[in-house]
Amino acid sequence: MNVFLPSLPHMTEFFDTEYRLMQLSVAIYLAVNALLQVFIGPISDKLGRRPVLLGGIAIFCVATLGCLLARDVYVFLTFRMLQAVIVSAMVLSRAVVRDMVPQEQAASMIGYVTMGVSVVPMIGPAIGGLLDEAFGWQSTFWLLLVLGLGLLWLTWRDLGETATKSTLTLGQQFREYPELLRAPRFWGYALASGFASGAFFAYLGGAPFVGSVVFSLSPSALGLYFGAPAIGYFAGNFLSGRYSTSVGVNRMVYWGTLFNALGIGLNLLVLALGLGTVETFFGLMIFVGLGNGMSIPNATAGMLSVRPHLAGTASGLGGAIMIGGGAALSALAGALLQPGTGAWPLLWIMFVTSLLAVVCIRFVIWREKQLIGLDPA
Repeated sequence: MNVFLPSLPHMTEFFDTEYRLMQLSVAIYLAVNALLQVFIGPISDKLGRRPVLLGGIAIFCVATLGCLLARDVYVFLTFRMLQAVIVSAMVLSRAVVRDMVPQEQAASMIGYVTMGVSVVPMIGPAIGGLLDEAFGWQSTFWLLLVLGLGLLWLTWRDLGETATKSTLTLGQQFREYPELLRAPRFWGYALASGFASGAFFAYLGGAPFVGSVVFSLSPSALGLYFGAPAIGYFAGNFLSGRYSTSVGVNRMVYWGTLFNALGIGLNLLVLALGLGTVETFFGLMIFVGLGNGMSIPNATAGMLSVRPHLAGTASGLGGAIMIGGGAALSALAGALLQPGTGAWPLLWIMFVTSLLAVVCIRFVIWREKQLIGLDPA
């Protein structure tokens, strides 16, 4: 998702187009990513996790080759859109964990898994920036192709089937969606996760512009600074893995959303005082990563546990809400950032969404107190 972001300015030149059109390689990818998640969950509940994963990874590899061969921006964006099928790996890896263990342990396991995953966005932009300067923007997509083929082999050799296949038809599977949609706690968890991660997705859409235009960074320098939130994300996921079982899902999400809002609020304050620098802008984004690392694994485990028999469907629908909102925010950030605006539009988008995440998890906490009060036990 982010290894090629430092290359966006050079890709804009290569395809002889505008930055806002080239930035759609992020927004369109996220939008299709969100749409696919609506279908991936029910299909995997019916057919199993393994075959859906293998098919998704194989299509990703073909689409990556198409990106490499593209010489027209619209052809490139078409294949970039097809690359989004790799979201099956994100959706179903979480469902695999939930297939195996109960809610609190699932939050802990997802935290440890995503702690390892967070190393990739930490080093990805730095690697992408160096590859771009040394070999051109296509080199990052060659890297994605090699990694995709490696993942296909690993999944084929190592991943067994964890789901108990549903006896319902696919049509019946999709008709189970209203059961989730009528669950207030599912919405609370999904929107808390969506708004918390929405701040980061807005960052994905706007930070390359801020780094290259506002702070005049080279692709390699931008890649190094860009990975700052991943440092916090690594720490946040470690905290999730270590403390979710003992502290509880809801409190971890709540504190995570507060850290998220704190980091962006401080960034706005520093900028308002005229003290903003490239170090403060990217450095304070570590709090965004920390908050996401605490909130997303726990909110995910929470929404998968509202209706455990629909874990795959819940993972897909919750992911669609999260990524769909992220696509819109990423596109909005790219559209509002223009020469002369500075970082203000991006930071305000991020701050508002971070506050909405706090409101959503507070609703979940209130709702659970209501349910406990209704329980005669």
